[in-house]
Amino acid sequence: MQLTPYRDVTAIPAARRVLLLGFLVRMPMFGTGIVLTIHVVSTLGHSYGEAGLVSAAFTLALAVSAPWRGRLLDRHGLRRVVAPSIAVTALVWTAMPFLPYAVLLPASVLGGLFVVPSFSILRQALIAAVPDERRRSALSLDSVFTELSFMIGPAVAVWAAATYDTRAVLVVLAVLSAVAAVTIWLVDPPLRSDAGGPVAPVEARDAPSDEGSGVSAREPGWVSLGAVAVLGAAAASTVVLAGTDVSIVAALRATGDAAAIGWVLSVWGAGSLLGGLVYGAWHRSISVFWLLGGLAASTLPVALAGSLPWLVMLLFLCGVLCAPTITATVDHLSRLVPEGSRGEAMGWHGSAMTAGQAFGAPLAGYAIDRGGWGWGFVSVSLVGLVLAVAGGVAMRLRRSRRAPAGSATASA
Repeated sequence: MQLTPYRDVTAIPAARRVLLLGFLVRMPMFGTGIVLTIHVVSTLGHSYGEAGLVSAAFTLALAVSAPWRGRLLDRHGLRRVVAPSIAVTALVWTAMPFLPYAVLLPASVLGGLFVVPSFSILRQALIAAVPDERRRSALSLDSVFTELSFMIGPAVAVWAAATYDTRAVLVVLAVLSAVAAVTIWLVDPPLRSDAGGPVAPVEARDAPSDEGSGVSAREPGWVSLGAVAVLGAAAASTVVLAGTDVSIVAALRATGDAAAIGWVLSVWGAGSLLGGLVYGAWHRSISVFWLLGGLAASTLPVALAGSLPWLVMLLFLCGVLCAPTITATVDHLSRLVPEGSRGEAMGWHGSAMTAGQAFGAPLAGYAIDRGGWGWGFVSVSLVGLVLAVAGGVAMRLRRSRRAPAGSATASA
């Protein structure tokens, strides 16, 4: 694997700052959700279903706020958008551990609406910091750091929640999140390559080729068939990932290996980390629909795992395409939209992934309840395959219809 693309990215001081900032910002964010669930169940004495309602309320608020906050980033800049998040994080999230359940539910909605739009900010800042030819490598490196944050943050948070009072752990996480928000406000990384100059429309040279991505950037504005198709692929990818997450837990509980859940999830994440590194160093982009189809197809055989070693091996293999699929959707979407609309587009990307997660987990759960843990993997894999084929066929038909029109124009 060629490491030159990564050396080129990390040689840029602005890119290094954004990658490090993203790694630190996301760890308390990933840890808060799982500790909040433990808090509702163990400290407040409520059911897992009621804990799920808090998580669902926060997730729904997050999905609603992402495009809205992204549009505000485009119009008003980073500091004016992050400042309210600092106030809400300092007040709401530090108070939440001491609230009764009836108040905790609406408080989680408020917290979700004003959460720091870190993914949108950090990805825009990273895109602005690197040249176009290194964008995919930079986003792949960001996905690797995200995987590391996801592997470290929740593990440390769960250990702390098992050792100390969940109220104290939630307060510490809230303070760390507030510090992260203040750090983003102080650093104020540029979100545009021209550091705030006039926004030019997307040029054809900035878009991935039809061969690589299956989409085009010729439509005016940022809302186009290509952009919607990429958002659909992003949603479908998290349908597969969220369903796989639930199915792994169900599989290990059914086989009596529940104690292995933590390290098995880490193996799955390690496959994703490796895949992200390879994809970022690859010499060309790959269609989001090919990657989505590969992710779904490689997840399907996990349903046939007859023992823990087979399950671990198959999960590592399907994990290899997790990070590349997500990276490809961000990369291609960022090239399909004008720079001045990138915050809103990235917000919709986050909402699409949230929607996919909200659909994939219960779909897998329903399939598991009806047919056993194997059907959890099958159900979400089939959804991913259908959407990958549909998206790929739609883009191919679209290109074939454009080709005669282009030929006629050239002849004229």
